Amino acid sequence: MKILITGASGFIGSFIVEEALRRGFETWAAVRGSSSRQFLADERIHFVELNLSSEEALRSQLQGHQFDYVVHAAGVTKCLDKRDFYRINTEGTQHLVRALLALRMPLRRFVYISSLSIMGAIREQQPYTEICETDEARPNTAYGKSKLQAERWLETQPIPYIILRPTGVYGPRERDYFMMAKSIKAHTDFAVGYRQQDITFVYVTDVVQAVFLALEHGQTGRRYFLSDGEVYQSSTFSDLIRRELGNPWWIRITAPIWLLRVITFVGEYVGRLTGRVTALNNDKYNIMRQRNWRCDIQPARRELGYEPQVKLEEGVRRSIRWYQDNGWL
Repeated sequence: MKILITGASGFIGSFIVEEALRRGFETWAAVRGSSSRQFLADERIHFVELNLSSEEALRSQLQGHQFDYVVHAAGVTKCLDKRDFYRINTEGTQHLVRALLALRMPLRRFVYISSLSIMGAIREQQPYTEICETDEARPNTAYGKSKLQAERWLETQPIPYIILRPTGVYGPRERDYFMMAKSIKAHTDFAVGYRQQDITFVYVTDVVQAVFLALEHGQTGRRYFLSDGEVYQSSTFSDLIRRELGNPWWIRITAPIWLLRVITFVGEYVGRLTGRVTALNNDKYNIMRQRNWRCDIQPARRELGYEPQVKLEEGVRRSIRWYQDNGWL
């Protein structure tokens, strides 16, 4: 079986590549010419450079290939210009699918990695309840909007697609949650808002598990939320990080929402001036102020046989150990 994985040099994509090799797939990693191949060192990996900004270029680059499966993990989570979310996450998906259809690729499955962020801030009244697939999506970030647009476009295409919507994905090699660990090591933890926040997480290898379950017997047109099946409070993640770091002294700062709005507004402005993407931007404001991140994973359990293997305590332990062993911390 031949599999193509886009975004292969990224955090989630590199783990999907490893699992595909472990399962004996002829594994093709789609990368850009400038992509790092740090985590793609296995000599069994086949590489193909894909230009997702051009359908014509993709047709040329994919000409002569016959893939059984495609996992589309390429995308961006932070951009200076909001239009880039649409250009990369939405149009990039459209270009890829159109090229595959034009080449009459005999696909068995096309798995699209989306996000819980497509739902936005819903079910925010306490006590919080799980976000379900039947809820109306109301994304409140440019990232979430671009992912939802890609999902809705896929619905109109004659391709055997399955959509996965993971909540916050963490694990070795991940850089956003790593910044929290770096801050705690430097003795500062930062939280926002005084109202209860229910948070969910999913360890990267559990996302990978869901990918291959979807490839094996996912139903065309289905969408699945993914988490580790538990709900945590906003402080739990940082508490676990601190413990794995040996309990360094720290100052925990909980700021009001209005202060976060000021900080992210300034961060967005500075990012545009410097031309550098900052973690403190308008999208981050909407993500951090959202209080309910519960989601219903029963459809994934029932239809895919998905069963999370790594809970947060163990996942944080593995992640911190990897960061330390690889000189990140």
